[in-house]
Amino acid sequence: MSTMDMKYDLHSALGYQLTLAARHAERRFERALQGLGLTRITWCVALAVGGEGLSQPSQIADFVGIDRTATSRALRQMQAAGLVTRGRGKADGRTRPVALTPAGMARLERANAIAERARNATESRLTPAEAEQLRTLLSKLRAEDEHPLTRL
Repeated sequence: MSTMDMKYDLHSALGYQLTLAARHAERRFERALQGLGLTRITWCVALAVGGEGLSQPSQIADFVGIDRTATSRALRQMQAAGLVTRGRGKADGRTRPVALTPAGMARLERANAIAERARNATESRLTPAEAEQLRTLLSKLRAEDEHPLTRL
């Protein structure tokens, strides 16, 4: 195989560009969340519980877009940190309804302010029309993806 056969224009590849843009946005947001003792996933879980009123791990997993194992891991971390409580199910004891503690609600409120600043920092680089077009295109790229992620 010649060197020409091995050539690939990495820097013009859409997947590479998407990955770089996502990683930069992730890094800025994660650094800001660290001060609250949260990760992107634990913030998303807190948002599902406190912001959306979801209480079942399967609902939370669907909302966040991660699998049940990742959701359970995040919930265990959050419970150990005193951010959520997990109750007992009524019928068979297997379902574990989740609720944010007062500390979890306070942390979510602070994290949402950080998320809003991070969103504004990212979206300010685009016009409103460009931001909407990008959301539409990214949604189109994900349309066929049916399996939840184990990590965000």
